[in-house]
Amino acid sequence: MEGGGGSGDKTTGVLAGFFGAGGAGYSHADLAGIPLTGMNPLSPYLNVDPRYLVQDTDEFILPIGANKTWGRFELAFFTIGGCCMTGAAFGAMNGLRLGLKETQNMASSKPGNVQILNMVTRQGALWANTLGSLALLYSAFGVIVEKTRGAEDDLNTVAAGTMTGMLYKCTVSEMALDSPFCVLLSGS
Repeated sequence: MEGGGGSGDKTTGVLAGFFGAGGAGYSHADLAGIPLTGMNPLSPYLNVDPRYLVQDTDEFILPIGANKTWGRFELAFFTIGGCCMTGAAFGAMNGLRLGLKETQNMASSKPGNVQILNMVTRQGALWANTLGSLALLYSAFGVIVEKTRGAEDDLNTVAAGTMTGMLYKCTVSEMALDSPFCVLLSGS
């Protein structure tokens, strides 16, 4: 055997192959029928059969008839959670700004620190609740429109956004003004 080449004797010891003395144990003739797409020829330092590295099927096991992409219902959880976290982060920064502004002229630092912490907590919760509620409305309308229409397209997104905006801005005073969407929601 010559100095760790690619065509070694398969009867060499395990450690000899590990340290490069035995080679990989495969000749180029053995690999001639195996497509090595995206791979370099077998390294003399790896003792791996490349037939095990070729993937011709999908990595994930899905139930029969399941889609390979997330639908609007699965994306709703990501949307709601992401909006809540974004709202909490934005609200905390806004609360820090407001707290620093209000406690700027305080003589003692302890009450000022408590007031800043209260503002950060209050604003963070307020913004997280607001954006989370909007995301919940948007996701619910999106799922309802998709199931009603039976299609997955951009019109569902536009309709869900429009209905969310209309419901969010639909206040009690607008109900008295007989807003068409508010009248539809109130049922009168």
